[in-house]
Amino acid sequence: MAITGEAQHALRPLMFSIAYRMLGSVVEAEDVVQDAYVRLQERHAVGEPIDNPEAFAATVATRLAIDVLRSARRTREIYVGPWIPEPLPDDDADPAHRIERDETLSFAFLAVLERLGPVERAVFLLREVFAYDYPTIAAIVDRNEAACRQIMHRAKQRIAEGRTRFDGAADRDTALTDAFFAALEVGDVDRLVVALADDVVFYGDGGGRAPAVRRPVHGAVAVARFLGGLVRRGTRAGIAFERRPVNGAPSLWVRGPDGALLCVLMVEFVNGSVQVIANQLNPEKLTHLGTVGDLFALLSATPTDSVRPARSSATVPRS
Repeated sequence: MAITGEAQHALRPLMFSIAYRMLGSVVEAEDVVQDAYVRLQERHAVGEPIDNPEAFAATVATRLAIDVLRSARRTREIYVGPWIPEPLPDDDADPAHRIERDETLSFAFLAVLERLGPVERAVFLLREVFAYDYPTIAAIVDRNEAACRQIMHRAKQRIAEGRTRFDGAADRDTALTDAFFAALEVGDVDRLVVALADDVVFYGDGGGRAPAVRRPVHGAVAVARFLGGLVRRGTRAGIAFERRPVNGAPSLWVRGPDGALLCVLMVEFVNGSVQVIANQLNPEKLTHLGTVGDLFALLSATPTDSVRPARSSATVPRS
């Protein structure tokens, strides 16, 4: 059958859901959806029948995302510092972005997916998140069923090596998040230490385009002192804080004196304590959220403070 315009529009959330999880990028996922949408329209325009519109949309979106990952692989291998996905606000107004929030949308999980190659990632997500059967997955990624089962087995092993089971209920616990953000907004190191897990990890993604730590900061005391120093300097620069959830977890949006967005600091909990903090500062990964400020310029005009973390040899997983 031919796909009507209304049916095509209804498939956009599915295509975005696949593309965003594959790419960890809102902008790239939107490009994939647009390209896939054009192909759907082309089939509709010529009246070419499509037996299963959902399967067709999933196939096009997945294959386009695989192509994007393959072309971007070298860029990600030489990426400056830790790689963190682009934030996806939970209150995003775009209907295509209103996808089901679960653990596979968390920034930490999307970062772990970097361990997988493009086809591995596709097979894992299509099976684990979208619950497609192996015959369907095989058709989408152009492999046979046996190969897809082997790919899935290998992908699950690689994911398990770097996966942390986050406490979704804690992420939604207002008292926990309020206590952490209240301490952070005033740079209270002692209260931050209490809120942080002993083995908490802080990541900063500047991509070489914004000032950020090149290596993760480990441990409650080191992270608390580092955050306290950042907040003290930011306060002198006139920054403001805004609490908004992204990727199903709490986050703090930091804005400059002019209201421009400087970074999005995302938080995930384990057993009632902050386990992972990821600070997205790369302006290229924030443009979809509005006007982005120049953090380099703001800090250069602000007196320095001791915010340098202890040295660490740890690195983030890469594909």
